[in-house]
Amino acid sequence: MSQVRPEGLAAAIARGLPPLVWIHGDEPLLALEASDAVRAAARAAGATERIVFEGGRGFRPEALAAEAGALSLFGDGKLLELRLPAKPGKELGQALAEIASRLADAVRVLVLSPRLDRSVTDSAWFAAVDRHALVVPVYPVSRQQLPQWIGARLARQNQRADPATLEFIAERVEGNLLAAHQEIRKLALLFPEGELPPDETRAAVLNVARYGAFDLVDPMLAGDAARVMRTLDGLRAEGEAGPLVLWSVADALRTLLRLHEAIVAGRPLAGELRAARVFGPREQLFQSALRRLDAQAVRDALQGAARTDRMMKGLAAGDAWRALETLALAIAGAPLPARNDRGP
Repeated sequence: MSQVRPEGLAAAIARGLPPLVWIHGDEPLLALEASDAVRAAARAAGATERIVFEGGRGFRPEALAAEAGALSLFGDGKLLELRLPAKPGKELGQALAEIASRLADAVRVLVLSPRLDRSVTDSAWFAAVDRHALVVPVYPVSRQQLPQWIGARLARQNQRADPATLEFIAERVEGNLLAAHQEIRKLALLFPEGELPPDETRAAVLNVARYGAFDLVDPMLAGDAARVMRTLDGLRAEGEAGPLVLWSVADALRTLLRLHEAIVAGRPLAGELRAARVFGPREQLFQSALRRLDAQAVRDALQGAARTDRMMKGLAAGDAWRALETLALAIAGAPLPARNDRGP
């Protein structure tokens, strides 16, 4: 039928839900909002029953087909929701195309999945599904787009902020849309409609950033040294376990080394990324790091990770966090800056 971005979904389904809506992408907040919009539209159309199918191991497409063909116990409409943990294969795709082609008016199907690649969207079975479906691709909001995205969200609640304040909020949430959403909702409670006061707004979001052990990997792979430093400072200030942070860095390095070896062996990079379970925006991050770091540089970094691990375990002298900083910046392709606020 058609394809629409999340921001255009409400207008598209206001004219009526198609037999099947397929939402796919890697951004949890936008996918959640899109699926909630579909569920609300289904309820408004009389779908009082909602049945969820988990499409992992053991899922049988015939169970979904049987439910799609069964009348509701009370004669009302129903929404069948299929949650896929990975991209579907041909058998499931053909079953979905068959189901969508013969759905009763009172039954609608919502499919949720990770981002679909060209091997899926260019397939014959997906074209058959698409004839009866509204497809909603959900793409991440890039760091460059984030201030504009925050401004648009503020406008929904009749608030606005100057560009410097929007950039400040974007920097503090570190690309996390869920965190950005929470801060935007908080600003609606703290301030009246209209222009947000810059100083008070910055104070309100100053402590929004919360860091996890795996948050260092993305800026490190991207070569964003400034963000590497902010993330490390946040991890240390919040008491994150150093060994877990180091493990995430070393795991990314091992993946980089396997990708280098695959390239040397002549294997297609796309297939190796999938085998390493590197999907979505991380594909570009790993490809950027592969261009920046040759295989020997990755091996050297792994040796640095091993030395840092010995420091963390008390088996070698040295400041383990400073060693981790040196390692992360080296992977990011930046020299270690002077830090007047720290001891040696």
